[in-house]
Amino acid sequence: MQIDPTIFKAYDIRGTVPDQINTDTAYQIGYCLARFLKPASVAIGRDMRLSSDELFESLTRGINDTGVDVVDLGLVSTDGLYFAVGKFGYEAGIMITASHNPKEYNGFKVCKAGAVPLSGSDGLNEVRRAIEKATEFPKAPSRGMVVRKDISEDYAAHCLSFVDISTLKKFNVVIDAGNGMAGATLPAVLDKLPIEVHRLFFELDGTFPNHPASPIELENLQDLIAKIKETRADFGVAFDGDADRMFLVDHNGRQLGGDMVTAMVAKSLLAKNPGETILYNLICSHAVPELIERMGGKAIRTRVGHALIKPLMREYNAIFGGEHSGHFYFRDNWFADSGLIAWLVCLELLSKEDRPLHELIADLDPYFRSGEINNRVNSISEVTERVARAFADGRQDREDGLTVQYDDFWFNLRPSNTEPLLRLNVEANSRDLLKKKTDEIVALIKG
Repeated sequence: MQIDPTIFKAYDIRGTVPDQINTDTAYQIGYCLARFLKPASVAIGRDMRLSSDELFESLTRGINDTGVDVVDLGLVSTDGLYFAVGKFGYEAGIMITASHNPKEYNGFKVCKAGAVPLSGSDGLNEVRRAIEKATEFPKAPSRGMVVRKDISEDYAAHCLSFVDISTLKKFNVVIDAGNGMAGATLPAVLDKLPIEVHRLFFELDGTFPNHPASPIELENLQDLIAKIKETRADFGVAFDGDADRMFLVDHNGRQLGGDMVTAMVAKSLLAKNPGETILYNLICSHAVPELIERMGGKAIRTRVGHALIKPLMREYNAIFGGEHSGHFYFRDNWFADSGLIAWLVCLELLSKEDRPLHELIADLDPYFRSGEINNRVNSISEVTERVARAFADGRQDREDGLTVQYDDFWFNLRPSNTEPLLRLNVEANSRDLLKKKTDEIVALIKG
């Protein structure tokens, strides 16, 4: 069968609708996934994208035709799907979403029993090859069934179990759901909290009429920042399209990176669980491992990406793991990520510290960072080696791209998984040094 192989990414299946992904594609993926995983049932959730319903119907038909049952979770967040698979013991789960991508995209995030992700190297590529080889899709003698399950209250209770609600202060908070799935999953949690909430774009709308649901980009936080100032809120929070990622904004309108949220969650969890292991990816600020070790925890550096981090979480029995991109993983959440749980833990920490977000972060973060700078290049390997030669006197490693460390600054240069891009992140001890080194490295990249 014909299928666009480029939709199979390192961590999921994703592409534009209907030219790359359509109902035929969804059927074939459902059929071959079921044949590959051989589960008794598959839990399926979907986001509010315009194509999600029709893709669900075709995906389900493909799975049912192999004799496998489908548990229809309806409209849920990606972390809600992970919860359902872990909590109720389903042998597989599929989330129909394209996360933060524009409205014309859709796709599938797949996990096995225990919410263990299925990555390109661990099954997705085998599914692709099975589709490419298939000449027909014979139906099983007994067709699978579809049952509906509502997890909203169960998931809300699970997330709230990570904090002591009685300790929470009555904060004034702005929440931007970005017309994504946070608008559906948050209300059941917010009803139980003592905080005052100003809700932005909680209406589910797959056209994203207000701004892209990608809060890592500062331009997509302008409505949130304006509302924080208008309401004199203590801080703001923004979720991405499928609501598994979360970013905080302080009362001055300053966006916090995912690494600073990682530091906050680590501080809260280590205060309750001394000596535990916490993972952080190598793009995170050095402030993260320094805090973990200062509090007596064990900090372990990892490559970037959930399909790489989650197995390591299990291997080390880590209580928590965080990424600069806003993904946060919890042992007591089947080692899966949840932006909602991370936000609740931060809310509890801010309540106990009893001081503004910007003051708390000032204590945790002595460094200056460039943020991720994307550079389109003709030859990733050639440019990487040119930069490596220019900084040959630094401490270098190739765990994920090129990382070079000095006493007063460090940087990482790594290729995109999907595009001919090099992603640069720089951190330094001073703002002047950050600018000097960033300009120097970018000039080398551009040749």
